[in-house]
Amino acid sequence: MADDFHEVLFPLDVSLRASGGPQRLTEIVTLASGREHRNGRWADSRRRYDAGFGMRGLDALHAVLAFFEERRGRLYGFRFRDRVDGRSGPPGRPIGPLDQPLGTGDGTATAFPLVKTYGAGLAPYRRRIAKPVAGSVRVAVSGREIEPGAFACDPTTGLVTFASGQVPPPGAAVTAGFAFDVPVRFDTDALTIDLTAFTAGEIPKVPLVEIVP
Repeated sequence: MADDFHEVLFPLDVSLRASGGPQRLTEIVTLASGREHRNGRWADSRRRYDAGFGMRGLDALHAVLAFFEERRGRLYGFRFRDRVDGRSGPPGRPIGPLDQPLGTGDGTATAFPLVKTYGAGLAPYRRRIAKPVAGSVRVAVSGREIEPGAFACDPTTGLVTFASGQVPPPGAAVTAGFAFDVPVRFDTDALTIDLTAFTAGEIPKVPLVEIVP
């Protein structure tokens, strides 16, 4: 993703008013008896957004046009801030080092990828988090938060690496809290802007789609 991804954030004031959310692909076959066979074609969900809802003036429109041109349409990916789902916990709760389980130490493993788990009952879903917000990551081992100098988190991959002498011992629970962005790209190579319609309240379409690692 590195060569075709720009580590830059989509205009924040626009993204916080965008619409969208996760999408899945489920294949459903209905039998003659009326019963169904359902098959999930994707192992991971994929988020789609429409940033057009966030544009509330010509300045915002110009900023999005400039951003689109610099990304060359669909060519380069970028970061997008999801106001509803951009933290390790609920949006209204402060980030804490116990928010999400990353794994269990074995005495030798030094790196743990950031993940966010959805649900806790029948079929929890673990989502890989590849674009944490720099400086937001807090880590705990066996329930105790460790100092920032004891680990490093790559903001471009979401990989937490423990420093020498800080490797989690066998059986130790590794947890983390963090804010994160969604890696996306434009889902169109053409933005059609009608200024007459725009000033009259009609919102242009600015489709974005998540880039799944």
